[in-house]
Amino acid sequence: MPPAPTTPRSSAYLSALTQEIQKKLQRALASRSQRPNLLQELFADIALEVDDRARDVIFTREEDDAISPAEDGIHGPLCFFDVLADYYVLEPEIGKPILDLIVQIWSQSFASHIFALLFHKWLFEVQLDNSEVLLRYSSALVQGATNVFWIDIHTNALRFQSLFCYLLEEVALEPIRLNKIPLQAQRDLYLLLSRFIIFYNSVDKLESFLKQFPVSPNAFLVGGPADIFIIELTDQLQKLKVEPVLLHYLSHIKALEGMELRMTTSTRLKTCLYSFTSPGGPMYPTRAVRHAAWNALDFLFPVGQYPRHLISLFFRLLYPWYWPSSCWNFIISCIKAILYSLLRLIFSSWEKLKRRKEY
Repeated sequence: MPPAPTTPRSSAYLSALTQEIQKKLQRALASRSQRPNLLQELFADIALEVDDRARDVIFTREEDDAISPAEDGIHGPLCFFDVLADYYVLEPEIGKPILDLIVQIWSQSFASHIFALLFHKWLFEVQLDNSEVLLRYSSALVQGATNVFWIDIHTNALRFQSLFCYLLEEVALEPIRLNKIPLQAQRDLYLLLSRFIIFYNSVDKLESFLKQFPVSPNAFLVGGPADIFIIELTDQLQKLKVEPVLLHYLSHIKALEGMELRMTTSTRLKTCLYSFTSPGGPMYPTRAVRHAAWNALDFLFPVGQYPRHLISLFFRLLYPWYWPSSCWNFIISCIKAILYSLLRLIFSSWEKLKRRKEY
């Protein structure tokens, strides 16, 4: 979706923000000791959600025609980097001094974060003739996007969902934009999106995403797009340590039902899920995670589910220190089941009595 045109008032406000960003980058460039802190502060500033006062200035249109974030195609909370990214597409010359400063501190922490947030749309809308520069910018975009998506993972938030949705819907699923970056960057971008597509609730676009997947040079070894996607997904699952995020992945992984995979890839997914079904190392899953993993495993691989549970029970019996907690949870589950059954019986009896009185 093309960015909405700005009014003189909103343009002046965004220009002032750009000058503040430029000043902070110049301070970071001048002070080596303060550089990490200044870049981190700048990243935090542009990642802030737009407050009501700034929203009125940015989205107010002439004749009181206001555009809401939803109308402007924003996914998730509207942050300053969203409006600045659109602004630098409309006014690329205004963003150029910032880009030049970022290039000078390219290797510093948070430099790629800032570049990805501010220039992810600019990269696909302007014409860059230098292939080396294009490769450098594309690599920085993938690296920066990876970093900010992991921040959302660790905080269990969707602050950078708009960046993900742009890269998925406007780039990965749009060959015209996708072909503007080198082939290696395209592959890296698809691998990145494969790892976070479940987290950002975009499983409904998985079929279209896999159809657009670029051909891998190692396809004869690793398989097709579906196999590569599963490989990236299983690697991602092994890295997740935040319980709500892991539960989210396990509950939505059922969307993979019916996907045609190589035997090795299918075994890889099965092994990954099975690693979350038992307590202790190396994953140390909580009880909720173990149950979610069992549900996903039994749903995706129904053949052999009963032998799997029997084998799991046998190995649990080999570790006596797990018995007390298992027995306690079993007793609690039985009590809850009995209580729920009694309540259902009472309510059903009550309903029957009311119906008899009515007749």
